[in-house]
Order: sequence, then C-alpha cells, then structure tokens
Amino acid sequence: MTHDHPDTSARAVSRPFGRVLTAMVTPFTADGSLDLDGAARLASYLVDEQGNDALVVNGTTGESPTTTEAEKEQLIRAVVGAVGDRAKVVAGVGTNDTRHTIELSTAAEKAGAHGLLVVTPYYNKPPQSGLLRHFTAVADATGLPVMLYDIPHRAGVPIDTETMVRLAEHARIVAVKDAKGDLTATSWVTSRTNLAFYSGEDSLTLPSLAVGGVGVVGTSTHFTGALTKQMIEAYDAGDTATALSLHRRLLPLFTGIFRTQGVILVKAGLAAAGKPAGPVRAPMVDATDDEIAQLRADCAAAGLELPE
Repeated sequence: MTHDHPDTSARAVSRPFGRVLTAMVTPFTADGSLDLDGAARLASYLVDEQGNDALVVNGTTGESPTTTEAEKEQLIRAVVGAVGDRAKVVAGVGTNDTRHTIELSTAAEKAGAHGLLVVTPYYNKPPQSGLLRHFTAVADATGLPVMLYDIPHRAGVPIDTETMVRLAEHARIVAVKDAKGDLTATSWVTSRTNLAFYSGEDSLTLPSLAVGGVGVVGTSTHFTGALTKQMIEAYDAGDTATALSLHRRLLPLFTGIFRTQGVILVKAGLAAAGKPAGPVRAPMVDATDDEIAQLRADCAAAGLELPE
C-alpha cells in the first residue's frame, strides 16, 4: 500500500475524552440483576480515586452482549447521575446492525451520555464501503461525538487506514479506541488525521503515545487508573524515563488482567477489594480460586495490594 504525500506536520493534540478512560464493568446483585447503586458507587471510585477522565459503559467489559436495552439505558442514567458533573460518560452502542446501532445511539443521547463508542460490526464482516456507511450513518444520527472501536481480532475486519481517513472528515467522528495492535497503521492515521487515538490495549498505551496516541480506554485501569494517568502525564511532560518506569511496573497487571476474559478478573478483583461488582452473566463464568490467586500475584508484582 502506498501513501501519497501524507500531512506529516505537527498536529495539535486533542483529547476529547481526556487521557484515561476505563471500560467499566456492570455491577450485578447476587441474583444477577442490575445493581444501579453499585454502578454509581463504582463510577465514583473510578473517577474520584482512580483518576479517570471518562468512563465507557455498556462495552464488552460491561457485558453488553447480555444486558437488555432497558438495562443499558438505566446504567447510563445512573453513571451520568453519579459522575457526569466531573467526568464524561461514553456509551457503547456498537452492534453488527446499523439500524439497531442507531436506535441504541439515540437512546444513549436521551439518557445523557456525552459520547458514543461504536465498534466495527462483527461476525457479518462488511467490506470497507459498508464500514464507511455504517459509521457515517451512526455519526449522523445524534449530536454526540463518536469514538470508533477498531478491534479486528474480535470483529473479524479492521478499519483500514483509508477508511479511517475518510471517516475523520466527519465533524462528530473524533476519536478511535485502537485495539488493532498495529502501531504502523496507527502512525499513518495519526499523521494524516486529527483523530484522537486511545489505546485499546493497556500494555500498548505508552508505545501508542510515541506515535501520536493521546491516552487509553483500559480494563486494568479499574485498579491502575491513577498510576496509568501518571505514566501518560510523565510522557506528555517529556519525562520518558518515569513513563517507562511506570509502564514496566504496571506491565504485570496490564497483561495479567487478560489471563482470562477481562470482565471475569476485574469483577473478582473488585469483589476482593470490597467494591461493587457481583457475578458475571452466562456465558461468562466467575473466576476460579486459582485465577484469583494469580490475579493477587499479578497485582503484587505491579506494587498493588489486593486484599485477602
């Protein structure tokens, strides 16, 4: 692939959703129903104690495949009510059906969300022209800023560089959650557009900053948020040695939280710390004793204590 005369001039860094966002789990009660009070308390903890600038609700880590549309709307309202005065709330609305995604987007806007996270349509594998039409239709449907979610290992298709460049022309498509794991592709898009790139892989946050990224939409940030923010701020200040030191310190948890599906270990860790979490919904399964012991070891390796 050739790239003709990219605009490689320095670009003003825009952070439409701040530096650190967490893809928040959805707390459930012991019987598996939605725990709105727990969601409000968890959101407050993530913003006030873990330094999150924004929260993503109704993402995969929030078990969106198994929550109803009514639950999704209730969750947005609860989180906006708890932290919306001091953090942005981004609603996951992506599906593999454009019409359904637009319905979720308009409902999220009515519920008070400040932005939308829109994943690449999954499983049905549309061509790039289909992706362009899908994302454009969703961005046209509300007044909210849109963060694209590029995760080909789940969706089955990537958002190609040329598609990203065209999507960046839309006034409301402002950011990308980048879980492609291809820093060369990221480099091309950040050099040619003003899209704000947020790492969708905790362990690639620091390298992403080096090629024009602005932050992270994290999972381990349920526990590492404050230190991850320090890492990003150190890099921004030119203190790359401190940033690298923090990256290396947190690496055991950046990666360890994904030893099984992320929500499983996040909920186990939150429960151990006395935070709202509750069980996961099938087909997810709750963490085993061995997995919890390993999570405790990974936390310790990152210099973070998980209570017994």
